[in-house]
Amino acid sequence: MAAITEMATDSNDVINDGGTGDGIEKSTDSKPEIESDDLNPKSKPEYDQMKKLVAMFKKLNPEAKEFFPSYKRNTNQSDDFVIAIKPSGEDNKKRRNNYNQGRRVRLPGRASKAQREDSIRRTVYVSDIDQSVTEEGLAGLFSSCGQVVDCRICGDPNSVLRFAFVEFSDDQGARSALSLGGTMIGYYPVRVLPSKTAILPVNPTFLPRSEDEREMCSRTIYCTNVDKNATEDDVNTFFQSACGEVTRLRLLGDQVHSTRIAFVEFAMVNSC
Repeated sequence: MAAITEMATDSNDVINDGGTGDGIEKSTDSKPEIESDDLNPKSKPEYDQMKKLVAMFKKLNPEAKEFFPSYKRNTNQSDDFVIAIKPSGEDNKKRRNNYNQGRRVRLPGRASKAQREDSIRRTVYVSDIDQSVTEEGLAGLFSSCGQVVDCRICGDPNSVLRFAFVEFSDDQGARSALSLGGTMIGYYPVRVLPSKTAILPVNPTFLPRSEDEREMCSRTIYCTNVDKNATEDDVNTFFQSACGEVTRLRLLGDQVHSTRIAFVEFAMVNSC
């Protein structure tokens, strides 16, 4: 543009000089010149570099995770697990090796829930159990209804009577057990109702592993509501005088509860 402007200015100057032939020839002979700045020698290398960048960008995958902000990434998938997304936006329903690549289904949780519900249907709740009734005796009573797979007697701090959960191998045995409500076992008639919960499984590491440990458990009692001011010597003296020889005693407590608990092991089973 600078060259063209200069040409126009020179042409006017020639005409103003009088319009002589020399002036016209001068105006005709002057051709528009393009300055060297418009074709910068450096522009060609830059152009080649730009072409290389464009070619490189065309090879990139627009669906790669680097192109998405971190808050839009699927955090449920591992970094090396990529789910193919269809251009149409439809869900990826293709399955390989019985695995749904579109989403992961947590079957263990559903399976455990179904197992709990099945266990509840096979369990009955028994209340008003006399203190003299043992788990073996209670299981023997309900064995006439079906195979008993578990029997758990629990204490009630608000009553001299106890309650229990009896689980059968099938729900038919549980339904048959409901007819035993009102049966005298010990000194009281028991009540039998469908259970609302399943029997909590016992951690096997807490169970006795040998005959000696089982025999030791049979000589041990669990005592609650122990006064915080009582010492181990006080508890030991009390059970020694009231029950028999004590071979081991453990007194436990904390700052939260107003009372403490104790485990007392006797020398003889009859002392319990």
